[in-house]
Amino acid sequence: MVSMETELVAQRLAELGNTTRLAIFKLLVRAGPGGLVVGEIQRRLNVPASTLSHHLTRLGRAELIVQRRASRNLHCFACHDVMNALVQSLTAECCVGFDDEQEREDAD
Repeated sequence: MVSMETELVAQRLAELGNTTRLAIFKLLVRAGPGGLVVGEIQRRLNVPASTLSHHLTRLGRAELIVQRRASRNLHCFACHDVMNALVQSLTAECCVGFDDEQEREDAD
């Protein structure tokens, strides 16, 4: 059975598996806590507005970015805590070995 955490990790990794979304996310990470307005993302990545909107929506649904409106500008920010948790979930069992797993299989 797949845990909810595993489903969420898979969803987030799938969203980052698209080259455009990965480029957007990396750009927002580089921008730091100030984020970037949508127009600046579009200019820097040379992505059509409708395409960019689609990718930002997907990243937002996966909680990898947040968007905040300030007057007429839509600012985008990378969710560093979500990304850190994603990386941590991938490395949480680093170097723990397989001894416990084998013992559980032998007990069954």
